[in-house]
Amino acid sequence: MIGVAVVGYGYWGPNLVRNFADTPGVRLVTVCDLDKNRMAPILTRYPGVAITDDYRSVLADPTVDAVAIATPVHTHFKLAMSALMAGKHVFVEKPIAASIDEAQKLVDEAARRKLVLAVDHTFIHTGAVRKMRELVETRIGEMYYYDSVRVNLGLFQHDVSVIWDLAVHDLSIMDYVIPLRPVAVSATGMSHVPGEPANIAYLNLFFEKNLIAHVHVNWLAPVKVRRTLIGGSRSMIVYDDLEPSEKIKVYDKGITLNGNPQKNGEKIYQALVGYRSGDMWAPHLEVAEALGIELREFVDCIETGARPTADGRAGLRVVQILEAATQSLAGQGRVVELKPTRRVA
Repeated sequence: MIGVAVVGYGYWGPNLVRNFADTPGVRLVTVCDLDKNRMAPILTRYPGVAITDDYRSVLADPTVDAVAIATPVHTHFKLAMSALMAGKHVFVEKPIAASIDEAQKLVDEAARRKLVLAVDHTFIHTGAVRKMRELVETRIGEMYYYDSVRVNLGLFQHDVSVIWDLAVHDLSIMDYVIPLRPVAVSATGMSHVPGEPANIAYLNLFFEKNLIAHVHVNWLAPVKVRRTLIGGSRSMIVYDDLEPSEKIKVYDKGITLNGNPQKNGEKIYQALVGYRSGDMWAPHLEVAEALGIELREFVDCIETGARPTADGRAGLRVVQILEAATQSLAGQGRVVELKPTRRVA
């Protein structure tokens, strides 16, 4: 049995507690939060689970093999690093850390100690996103663009901008679905609350091939939208996370380009554009709670030594984009190049 402690019992912590309690091969040992009153329901619903407000006691407990962290972003590095140094495997809410430097140190420490470091990129464990990756690999042909919108009214965050709160979801999906890595990013945005981080932002990501990605995030929209468009040379994909059943739709639509060089005194290149319009179909998707799948994978990796789908390096790549986007935002859209992240053995 893998002994697990959940640290942080605010918004996401209860979901971690519920899923770990239902995960085969796991014993939920303790839940840690600074507010003991908040954890009171645990004592009745999970009578065998201890509660504490002392994180040091969690790290000192030899029955705790892994720590799941669901706390504010600025605390991720300190809590995760302390757990790794105590010999605990770590599952940390996204983003993995508040900077590239912090994320890289966590990746290095986990590798040095041969511990599992997983990041809660929940969406990549959904049937819809996994199907989207499969379609990108097999169906759409040459990829032209990736365009996502994630908007709603609230919930305003005071410690991070809308980029770190909402765009992190789309960037983690993009990192999983697209086989290429972006080489540069440009971001613009605005804060409409004095003294608070940006509440609306637009990110453009550039790739080496003829591919561009765009992410729009907004806390001030009158409606909730969770939609991604992927365009390719053979077909196009629409992913709508708010659709109750047909979350993925594949369209046999696109353009056909035919180039004809001609010589009329000088060489002129004419591009003839043809439009293709075919059927739409909605593939069958696996239906299961993504977090449960993700936590079972985390436990399996601890037992087998395998690498999680969203490991520390995936978390590092996303943080690199978030940090570059923040720099670009401060520079009113200045293009910031993304350096390749250092490989870890």
